[in-house]
Amino acid sequence: MTTIKPKRVSELLDAVVAPKTYKKGNIIEGTIIDVKDGQILVDVGSRAEGVISGREMKLEGKRVNKKVGDVILVYVVNPENEEGQIELSIRRTGSELKWHELELAKKNETPIEVKVIEANTGGVIVEISETMRGFVPSSQLNNKRIYAPNLYSSKEDSTKVLQTKLAEMIGETLKVKVMEIDKEKNKVILSEKSVYSETDMKLRTQTLTSLKVGDILEGAVTGIAPFGLFINAQGLEGLVHLSEISWDKVISPADFFHVGDIVKVQVIGLQDNGKRVAYSIKRLQEDPWKSIVQKYKVGQIVEGEVKSIADYGAFIKIEDGLNGLVHISELSSKLVKNPSQVVNVGDKIKVMIISISNDDRHLGLSLKRATKTTDAPTDDASSRELEELDKLISETTEAKA
Repeated sequence: MTTIKPKRVSELLDAVVAPKTYKKGNIIEGTIIDVKDGQILVDVGSRAEGVISGREMKLEGKRVNKKVGDVILVYVVNPENEEGQIELSIRRTGSELKWHELELAKKNETPIEVKVIEANTGGVIVEISETMRGFVPSSQLNNKRIYAPNLYSSKEDSTKVLQTKLAEMIGETLKVKVMEIDKEKNKVILSEKSVYSETDMKLRTQTLTSLKVGDILEGAVTGIAPFGLFINAQGLEGLVHLSEISWDKVISPADFFHVGDIVKVQVIGLQDNGKRVAYSIKRLQEDPWKSIVQKYKVGQIVEGEVKSIADYGAFIKIEDGLNGLVHISELSSKLVKNPSQVVNVGDKIKVMIISISNDDRHLGLSLKRATKTTDAPTDDASSRELEELDKLISETTEAKA
């Protein structure tokens, strides 16, 4: 007869996994092992199998459609009934089940369907279930839905038009993917854009494998928004912000590109495994500022075109890549309350350069001094005046940015 040594007995005991025990009210995870009419059998890792029956199989009044092998979340109604089974409930899991399903959908990148119930300036609020809401930011909606070609006639009306397009979505059903979940804050962020075709997903995954900040890609313009361009480069969609489109001042992205245009972009930001990608077009172009600004000096009279008007002055384009501001105090020798009283967009005017800022890539300009050349900086008092004005222009520009 073979004697088992104590050490061997200890090892065997350690290898035995004790069945789990549960109490009423526990919410646990189990795997479906059988589905019958009016009953679902579940393996919850205990000595006995779990059983879900009758109305406990319903969630929010509807029977849950599950199959053998599915992992589900259940509520323990009775740890042991007369037949030795653990009585379980799907109905009593409430929102816990939805959170569980959302976590699985996020992990497996499985699309879910939601209904738009409300719109605001940032996107749309959707109904995930009777007790749960989610949010789809406008940047994560299908570009063609809200940023169609020629949708925005000007930057000024963009907010109003965007809000109208978002409101028109109320009542629609969207297919989305789960981007972020914060159970404690009851927050769910979803994305319609992430629902790619299988081909796009493969290309996107392939692109992300070796992609890094600084890489150059070729892509197509898929949408135009007031704040920039959406570019799909090798399956990876990202945003070229207004400030990264051109070295020239960009007021409307549609003035530079159209949907379908093929462009080269540089990756300047890559976050969340490609869920947030920032591109730049202008960084692949030579900065014209250094060569352009050498042609100009303080006190020089130049001609430019009024491109836009603000409460504090008028922005003037001298040539491609070179812009300046005529502050409201430099429009006229008389008091000016509204710059539009003096100049209009499209006007060709002569102005004097009163400051050059290499840091801000910006000129300080004066209309009134161009008509009074004797006001040019020739003494210390004038120089101090120009320094103060240059400071005022810089502060105004920073505040606008």
